[in-house]
Parts: sequence; structure tokens; C-alpha cells
Amino acid sequence: MAAVEENWQMKLSTIKERTTVIFNNELLSDVKFVVPASETETETRKTIAAHKLVLAISSPVFYAMFYGHLAEARDCVELPDCEYDSLLEFLRYLYSDKANLTVSNVMHVLYLADKYMVPSLAEKCSEYLRENLSAANVFSILPHAKKIEDKDLEDRCWEVIEENTEEAVTSDDFVTLERSLIESVVKRERLTVKEVDLFKAVDRWAIRESERQGITADGESKRRIIGEDIVKAIRFPLMSQKEFVSVGLDSRILNFGEMSDLMKFYNDVELTSPLPFIQTPRTDSTQLHQCYRFLSYNSPKAYWSYSGNPDVIVLSVDKSVNLHGIQHFGSEGHGYSVSTEVKDTTNNCTLVKKTGYYSSLKDEKLGYYGFTVCFDPPLCLHKSKRYVVRSLITGPMSWYGEGGKTSLECGQVQFNFYSSNWDNNGTSESRGQFSAFIFKK
Repeated sequence: MAAVEENWQMKLSTIKERTTVIFNNELLSDVKFVVPASETETETRKTIAAHKLVLAISSPVFYAMFYGHLAEARDCVELPDCEYDSLLEFLRYLYSDKANLTVSNVMHVLYLADKYMVPSLAEKCSEYLRENLSAANVFSILPHAKKIEDKDLEDRCWEVIEENTEEAVTSDDFVTLERSLIESVVKRERLTVKEVDLFKAVDRWAIRESERQGITADGESKRRIIGEDIVKAIRFPLMSQKEFVSVGLDSRILNFGEMSDLMKFYNDVELTSPLPFIQTPRTDSTQLHQCYRFLSYNSPKAYWSYSGNPDVIVLSVDKSVNLHGIQHFGSEGHGYSVSTEVKDTTNNCTLVKKTGYYSSLKDEKLGYYGFTVCFDPPLCLHKSKRYVVRSLITGPMSWYGEGGKTSLECGQVQFNFYSSNWDNNGTSESRGQFSAFIFKK
């Protein structure tokens, strides 16, 4: 027992000061908590002296435990799920309204605050986590934020994941996640990571999950563990052919038909059916912008068809940008064969040309159906130069846009659009094809 001066009460003016003196002190103690000692210590168990009255006036759980109608007359409480240091800080708060929170103990203190219904301490822990959240620890915090239904903390976790995806998915905590959270990450629209690195992280998680289940981590078992929803949410078409061959094939997760279709896609061989994988780039929340050029959108019932002529638009920008892709209109459940090229108007030189078969997906922001032709590497559009965008499209009737502007600003870049004198399927600066231009400054 720690030494206490005679008449110590007289020198302390508040109840908090007096309860602080008896914290972790056998003086007047009528209950002890017993927890496992750490592996580095010679003893196997450690004890903390406490006082039922102080605990009961701080926590309804402790009140029921010590004074409720089913209260047990015990003076020793075993807590095998607690760490000594974390329990000590939890109890310190009950006695003094203070807790020495650290990155290593805050999750355990939060667990205890939630378990014993001490909301003021839970809020202090959440505040500490929000202030000290990082890509390295976000996946240890997010599951607890969801469990205690702290929406603000959960939202902040997702912000960190979106802004620092590559570092987050390569952290040690990523492979400890439940499958539902892995799915939530992979289906996220805003991520800052190359698709091949995201797939590597998922494959690493599947291998670790196989080990936990005691099964061999071959392609079949990993596919079963990952599940179809996650596999189909990986955007394999955004990988380069070299990335896919070196990582996607070696993982053995995809079946022969999927691998064959992707190899055809990479080599511009026409597919007999649409790819089952999303081809639209994820939105890089820190850099990637989408310049939508129309005010209204019309469904295929309004009639926009393809009869062999290309859709053409001319554009310029007031700042040099990297063009990562061009979004086209499509229709629900249909695919389109497309050949897209961008030319320099000064010399009629083709700067980039991409041919492929694309599946239509719904634009979650604006509601129309479309697909994106991506450029890898991206094409640099130079300030004030004019470029011709030309797409020859084969497929059923599609959505189209109206109310386009000749000039609009997006991401602090001004885009200017002009109608073309080329043979044209009807696209102009005010209506037709080319729903959005995806770029980085």
C-alpha cells in the first residue's frame, strides 16, 4: 500500500483530488482487478486495487455488478481480456477525469470505455484517434469506429484511406481485416493507389486468410475466400498488360475465360461479350478531375444512333494537363466497339489511338450509362493548342448530352469546345457524345 499522510483529506479541497489519492491504492480498497501480465514480465498476473463506490458512481455496469439486485459479493474481478496498462488508464479516468492516452493503449481504453459505458472517456479516445489517425494505423481504428458506431471517426478513417490508399493497404493491419471491410475498400470509387498494387494487397490478405483457416493458398481457395464481389470490383483493365501478366496471372485467382478476355482486351482483339470488370478509372481525390460538359442527359429512347460516321469534338485548355481518359455515353446492359483517337490540329498528327470493346456502367453521380476509354500513359494537352477528339463507335442506341457549353472551368482549368468540320455523327459543342474528360493538372 502506498504511504498516505495522516489527515491527508484536510489538504484536498475537491472530491476529485481525494479520489485521485486513493487511485490504485489499497487504502480503503474493497475490490481488486486481476489481469494477465505481459510476456516480458516474470509474474503471470497483476492486480490493481480499486473501490466499488468510486467505480459504481462512474459506470452503470459497475453499479449493477457491485450494488444491483444480482450483485456478487466478490472482492476479486478477473479480466482476462484486458491489458494492465490500458486498464490502469481506464481506472485513472474514473478517479481523476484524466487518462494518459497513447497510440499503443487508446484502442484498449476505448474498448473498456465502451464495455463499461463511460461515454465521456469514449469521446476523449475518439478525439485522440481523430487527431492521431494515419495511414499506418487507420485499419486498426476503422473496425472499432464501426463497432462503437462513431460515424465522425469512421468518416475520418475513410478520408485517410482515400487520400493515402497505397500506404494504408500495404500496412500490417490490412491483412487482419474482416472480408466485409476488404470489400468496402475495393469498391471505393475514390482511391489513390495503382490498381495493380490494390490487387497485390487483396492477394496478400487472401494468403493470410488462408493461413488463418489452415488451408493451402492456391488460386481456387483464394478465389473462394475473396468472393466474386471483390474479384469483380478489381479494375483489371486499368492495369498495363505487363502488370497483369506479372501479378494477375501469377495469383491464379482468375479463371481461364477471364484471363483470355483480358489478354484480348490488352491487345485490342474484339471480344464476343463485354468484360465483367469495371474499366472506368477510380477518382484520385487529390489530383484526378472529371470535366462534365453537359447540363442534361437523354436516355436511348430519345434516339442517338451510330451509322458509320465518327463522333468528333475539338477542344483546348488554358493550362497544360494530362488527359487520362474520355468518358463516352452508352446504354444499360450493352457494350460498344470503339476506336478513339486524339489529333494535333496544327499538323494532323495522331497523338494517341485506343481501340477496344467497352461495357456500359451507370455514372453514380449523374445517372446516365457510359464507359471510359483510358490512356496509359496519359496524353499531355498543351496550353492553348487545339486537339481533335474522334471516336468511331459501333453499337446500339445510347444516351447523349445536351446543353453543352463552349467554355467551362473544372479543377481551375478552363476547357473550350468547338464543333468540327470533319464528317461527324452529330456531336457538337452543345450536344452529342463525350460526356466527360478525365485529367490531372
